[in-house]
Amino acid sequence: MLPATFKLCAGISYRHLHNMTETNSSYLQHTYTGVQVKDSLKRQAAVAITQELNKWIFARPGPSKWINQVRRRSSLLSSRLEEKNFGEAEMSYIKQGEEALQKSLKILSDQDGWKTETVEGNGDKVLSKVLPDVGKVFRLEVVVDQPMDCIYGELVEKMEQMGNWNPNVKEIKILQKIGKDTVITHETAAATAGNIVGPRDFVSVRCSKRRGSTCVLAGMSTAYGGMPEQKGVIRAENGPTCMVLRPLTGDTSQTKLTWLLSLDLKGWLPKTLINQVLSQTQVDFANHLRKHLSHTPAVSC
Repeated sequence: MLPATFKLCAGISYRHLHNMTETNSSYLQHTYTGVQVKDSLKRQAAVAITQELNKWIFARPGPSKWINQVRRRSSLLSSRLEEKNFGEAEMSYIKQGEEALQKSLKILSDQDGWKTETVEGNGDKVLSKVLPDVGKVFRLEVVVDQPMDCIYGELVEKMEQMGNWNPNVKEIKILQKIGKDTVITHETAAATAGNIVGPRDFVSVRCSKRRGSTCVLAGMSTAYGGMPEQKGVIRAENGPTCMVLRPLTGDTSQTKLTWLLSLDLKGWLPKTLINQVLSQTQVDFANHLRKHLSHTPAVSC
């Protein structure tokens, strides 16, 4: 259906162009499938494509298939219509965020080679895989008994409040916002029990994309002149990493959350210790999120 939708939109645009007079030609601003079309037609095309993508996702729930669709459509016309004139540095961060999203979804789309790290009694599961160019990555798969919009609000719109309910996070601060999808953040991790892992912080570029009923929150470490390394704190690196949120098939009051975690904590730490800490961090996150949402008034979601 998606290819057919593209052809339909292109055909409509061509007929519209053929019938226009030279006087109206100055209103044509963008190129789409080799033919100049009006902005209003581009919006119609974007809406149609998004609707088809939603149908595709629910009709084919296999993870590799819907992830590939989101990955291929991460720069749909609907987002391009709202582009602004960003500076060179801002465009660099935007591209880094897109790169993190593409790399993360590519990792998740490959279902081969994942090893089970832990399975909780409630069904929460952590998997892992070793990648040649990334190292060991972890994958959390859980179902949260809350609507997707509620979880999205906590993880994106209320990002800086995460330290209030997640003991593993000391503080998250937004350093810069770039457009509606991209932010630069500074995150300070809380000390582990017994201070086994010393103070760590991260500077990351993060982007959030909503495509119909699917949300993808992606990020990776970046360099930011306004936040140099802090004395007594090791600057760790993360990414590519992402969280994917989708309503549970047949029940929109529940959300399937998949979290790809890739961290380099730096310093002299045994790999066995790092692996244990990271997989436990993911399990703890799901539990803290559930507990927090259970005490969040429904109207705030």
